[in-house]
Amino acid sequence: MSDAPRTAGLAPAPLGTGRLAEFAAEAAERHGVVLNDYWQLHEWSITEPERFWAEVWQQFGVVASAPYRTVLDRRTMPGAKWFQGARLNYVDQVMRFADRPGAAVVSIAEDGSRGELSWPRLRAAVAGFASALRSMGVQEGDRVVGYLPNAQESVIAFLATASLGATWAGCAPDYGVSAAADRFQQLEPTVLVAATAYRFDGKVRDRREEVAALVERLGVRAVVTVPRAGLDAEPAAFGPVRHERWDDVCSADSEERLITAQVPAEHPLWVLFSSGTTGIPKGIAHSHAGVVAMSLAASALQADMGPGDTFFWYTTTNWMLWNSVVSSLLSGVTAVTCEGGPFFPTADRLWQIVADERVTVFGTSPGHILGCASQGSRPNEHHGFTHLKQIMVSGAPAPASVYAWVADAVSPSVPLISSSGGTDVVGAFVAGAPALPVVPGEIPGPVLGTAVAAFDGDGEPIRDQVGELVVTLPMPSMPVGFWNDPDGSKYRAAYFDTFPGVWRHGDWVTHTSRGSFVVHGRSDSTLNRNGVRIGSADLYKIIEGPEGVAEAMVIGVERADGTYRMPMFLVPHAGQVLDDEAIGALRQKLRTEGSPRHVPDAFHVVAAIPHTKTGKKLEIPIKRILQGARPEEVLSEGAIDRPGLIADYVALAERWDAEDAHATADQ
Repeated sequence: MSDAPRTAGLAPAPLGTGRLAEFAAEAAERHGVVLNDYWQLHEWSITEPERFWAEVWQQFGVVASAPYRTVLDRRTMPGAKWFQGARLNYVDQVMRFADRPGAAVVSIAEDGSRGELSWPRLRAAVAGFASALRSMGVQEGDRVVGYLPNAQESVIAFLATASLGATWAGCAPDYGVSAAADRFQQLEPTVLVAATAYRFDGKVRDRREEVAALVERLGVRAVVTVPRAGLDAEPAAFGPVRHERWDDVCSADSEERLITAQVPAEHPLWVLFSSGTTGIPKGIAHSHAGVVAMSLAASALQADMGPGDTFFWYTTTNWMLWNSVVSSLLSGVTAVTCEGGPFFPTADRLWQIVADERVTVFGTSPGHILGCASQGSRPNEHHGFTHLKQIMVSGAPAPASVYAWVADAVSPSVPLISSSGGTDVVGAFVAGAPALPVVPGEIPGPVLGTAVAAFDGDGEPIRDQVGELVVTLPMPSMPVGFWNDPDGSKYRAAYFDTFPGVWRHGDWVTHTSRGSFVVHGRSDSTLNRNGVRIGSADLYKIIEGPEGVAEAMVIGVERADGTYRMPMFLVPHAGQVLDDEAIGALRQKLRTEGSPRHVPDAFHVVAAIPHTKTGKKLEIPIKRILQGARPEEVLSEGAIDRPGLIADYVALAERWDAEDAHATADQ
């Protein structure tokens, strides 16, 4: 295995002004090094990670009741430990700002109603709910779970849980009982906090039966219900289990004093879950200290956010971006939460929130922007965006058409910055920074403190070629482990089996000679045409968008008879007719803008494409189905957005089998 790739020789990326430049100047003076541009700073951050993360800890004033003895005990993985000896609590870092003016959390409901919590009222609400949890028997080391939408209640419940030294886990109430229980039962929670309903696309979904079923499945001591849409829970539904209503146990006028448990650095803050599309979701635990350090660096250094900024990322509590929004509070940023659908009541809904709340950093998915373009949305004709500093996208590779639409329909002066990371590290490996140029279709560069590279099959770093995304040195927010994995075998198998001692993330990327990255998709869903590997995202960036289709999914299928099929499924724009002529034009577009190998064997027009609950296309499970697997073997129905779509892929696999059998009989 080679060392982490060096960043010397790249085009200069001056740091300019702002938090990144201030951080570099102070670090350079303290350590006697030259840190005049981003590449110098990044190289220093991965050659001297102990010094870099000590600077983050010091410059951003991490609150700890006991100091760390060592920043990083060793540079080998897995097993590296961060900030050993420190005792702290994530919540103390948030509450450094509890006496400042302005809003801490702004909540927008789908019906347009708005709620605001000032910093002092956030502290009071957290203290009050923490006291209530304590009265329900929650102690340090226990687990509290939330079946909640992206609203201020989820923020308060998480912070109150963390303040006690208990561990939080959440999912959105659009999950069915089985999908939610698959996640929460692993944790043996003490308390469930659950919404009675949620709104999406103008419809109210009553979840009271699901909440009652979850209480029974989880065996919790107590349940706290959060009323929505005027629907209240009946205490009798929960039998002998203690039941409390949110408004009775949480008040922003509480006079309770907030007392935080001082926990070891590696104490689990929360558990996030893998998608669970192919089995029981893995519970991924992250530490107080690791999340604090990584989140401070991400907010201040990569995104240039601090007090006075407002951060809004359209997400649900299923997606790690919810955790990122909440963690912006660590830097004194105002966090915006949002319930409901992104296009209801109009396609401009999220852009209206950006304008009304004077959001400075807005995050969304490429799919949302493609949807805006498909619906003919032009937000800048109705809203002003002079306050907006940047737009972030993640969750899928962003094609050039996404950048073009933002420049035309939002603002040509607001940079669109793509990033890529994962639930696994509750953050990004590659992202933007104020010093880095933006090239459409590329991610500007590696995140500070992250030794990221593209490896070939021999475990050597490569440039300007497609390879596996790897991380060669520990990151503070790497998991402290998987839940219920006492010997660490599942954790090691997930990341370290391919390249010993190196984190293999499972993304197929190109690390360019300019330092930027291009993500081609998941490496286990990579297409293989006559020995040439192609990322599915390479096709999507050609075919999705205003000049193509609303959405596409391509699958490379190795069949049992040794043949290879590559179908593409197309969702047309509203009013678009995908007849033979239109499909012929798409075929030619793929051939000329890609290559002959980019052209699928067949095109299938469909009404919709199935996704995980976090919006990712089900490429791998659909591939398995097209290879002959039964849906129940490769999918958890509750973890996908539209289970009814799966039957079409089963039918296609059966048709292929019949065709193969007929061809064999004719031989």
